Amino acid sequence: MTPQLPPPPPRSWGTPLLLLALAALVVASFASLPLQWSAFFTPEALASGAEFLAGFTPPETGRAFLAKTAGALWETLAMSLVGTLLAVIGGMLLALPAAGRIGRVLRGLTRALLNILRSIPELVWAALLLVAAGLGPFAGTLALAAHTSGVLGRLFADALENVEPLPEASLRTNGAAPLAAFLYATLPQALPQMLSYTLYRWENNIRAAAVLGVVGAGGLGQMLKYHLSLFQMQSAATVVIAMLLLVASVDALSFALRRTLTR
Repeated sequence: MTPQLPPPPPRSWGTPLLLLALAALVVASFASLPLQWSAFFTPEALASGAEFLAGFTPPETGRAFLAKTAGALWETLAMSLVGTLLAVIGGMLLALPAAGRIGRVLRGLTRALLNILRSIPELVWAALLLVAAGLGPFAGTLALAAHTSGVLGRLFADALENVEPLPEASLRTNGAAPLAAFLYATLPQALPQMLSYTLYRWENNIRAAAVLGVVGAGGLGQMLKYHLSLFQMQSAATVVIAMLLLVASVDALSFALRRTLTR
C-alpha cells in the first residue's frame, strides 16, 4: 500500500492581497501625479539644462576659496561624527528597555519613542532645533543625533533580542550578576552587528550633514546654498565636488571597517 500524503496546508491569501494592494498603490501614484515626461525631453528643456550645467565650469580653484571649502568640509565631517557618537550613546540607552530587558510596559513605551525619533527627518529636526540652538553646526549635530538615535535604538534592540539567550542564562544560573552576564555573554554576540549598523548610519549622516546646511546648519550645505542663491555656479561646483569626495572617502573607509569587523 502506498502511504497517503498529508493534506496540503491551507492557502494564505494575505500575501497576494498585499502585493495587489501595493501594485494598485503604485498605479494610483503614477495616475495622480502630473508627470510631464514629454516636456522634460523637449529640445528647449535639453538646451536649457545644458546651458545650466555649462555654468558650473570651470570650478573655482582659488587658494582662499579652497581653504574655505576645506574648513566647511571638516565642519560637515565633524557634525556627522559627533552626531553619530551621540546617537550611539542614546540608541544604546534606549535599546536596553526597547529589547524588553526592563519589562514589557517600558518596552512598548520606549519603542514608541524610537518610532517618533526616527519618523521625523533630519531636516525637520534641524528646522526645529535652529529655533533653540540658533544657526550653525550645533543644531545640525543635534538633529543628526535625534534622528539617528531612533534608528540605531531600534536596530540595537532587534540585535539584542535576536542573540542566543543560553550563554547569559548559563552565567546567571551559575551566580553571575545580571550586568556581568549581559556584558560577557549577550553584548559580545550583538556587538559586530551593532558596529556594522553604526558605520552604515555614519555613511548616511555624512550625506545628511551635507544637506542640513540648506536650513542654516553650517558645513558644505550652507556654502552650497549661499553660492547657488547668488548664482555663483563655479563656486557651487567646487562645493559639490568637495561633497562627492567626502562621501566617497567615508563610504570607502566605512566599507573597509565593516569588512574587517564582520570577518
